[in-house]
Amino acid sequence: MVASPYRLVPARSDRRLSERFFGRFRRVGLRGVLADLDRRATPAQVPGEAVAEGFTWEERDASTDRWWPQGVTTSADAYGPDPQSGTYAGRLVLLASWYAHGALGWLLLGSRVSVVDLTDPADPRYRHVLLVEPRRRFGLHRLRPVRVHAGGIVWYGDHLFVAGSSRGIRVFRVDDVVRVRNRWRTRGYRYVLPQLTTYDASTTGDARPMTYSFLSLDRAGDVDHLVAGEYGRKGATHRLLRYELDRATQLLRGVEAGPAEPVEAHDGVAPRMQGAVLVDGTWVITASAGEDVAGDLWVGRPGALHRHRGVLPTGPEDITWWPQRGQLWTLTEWPGRRWVYGIDVDRWVRPAPPA
Repeated sequence: MVASPYRLVPARSDRRLSERFFGRFRRVGLRGVLADLDRRATPAQVPGEAVAEGFTWEERDASTDRWWPQGVTTSADAYGPDPQSGTYAGRLVLLASWYAHGALGWLLLGSRVSVVDLTDPADPRYRHVLLVEPRRRFGLHRLRPVRVHAGGIVWYGDHLFVAGSSRGIRVFRVDDVVRVRNRWRTRGYRYVLPQLTTYDASTTGDARPMTYSFLSLDRAGDVDHLVAGEYGRKGATHRLLRYELDRATQLLRGVEAGPAEPVEAHDGVAPRMQGAVLVDGTWVITASAGEDVAGDLWVGRPGALHRHRGVLPTGPEDITWWPQRGQLWTLTEWPGRRWVYGIDVDRWVRPAPPA
């Protein structure tokens, strides 16, 4: 195999401060958050020809200009496509990532993840968890906001991968969620998720640096893969990469703990991609077209994609495959028009051939 110019370089072990951090704080994990959900979502009639079902956030989250939703993943990603699996602690769980909008939000808040319990579709409940990076300075432990766009996330076993744009990928462990007593240290958040490690983006040769805008999981075949994609306007690069995952470690597979290289790479896929996922070998891509303009759904393979123009609500973002429900799930970002919704695969990805 020819070496790829796009590499993800694992962090040095001395940058992993989480274990020392946990000696001072109470770790409750994702189960602790699910037992203390404080917000209620509402089932909604989501606009868009491709929409099957969906919900919207509480008004304070649906309309705020401070936080913007981006990434989505579910317990089906985490625990596989088997009909008897795909749940966490017996619940159907969806995670959504947000980034803090504006310079002040970026500096002080960074990014967060919403933990949504969808077990009862008529009464979805959720809670926000702040993403933090443990730091040690002058012998003191600090919690620094994780300042990434968080345009895509993947929950894989115990780990949560978060897209970090030009910086690569951040990795968290879902059972590391911490409940804090002093919310002043955590910008008012009761629960925080400390960063475990990172994969730094590296480019060799004359290749343009890769922007890790969004992520998804491909479980087809004997080897699982992390899909990474790049948002780009017309005339810019818009690439898709696929990296092997190690089922034992639940991390990227490198050579002797070295950099991970993609086993598949495509460029010039589709402009303004916001999310991409594989369904039984078929690519499904969400693409935005600006505020107040309906989004597009692209289906097929790179170089032979079919564009379903305007079938999604305005502002589509990341996308994930939920096989137990036979649906893709995605979400939108614009204030006042924020929905999380499903798309039926049998209609839009693998429709029956004409009689």
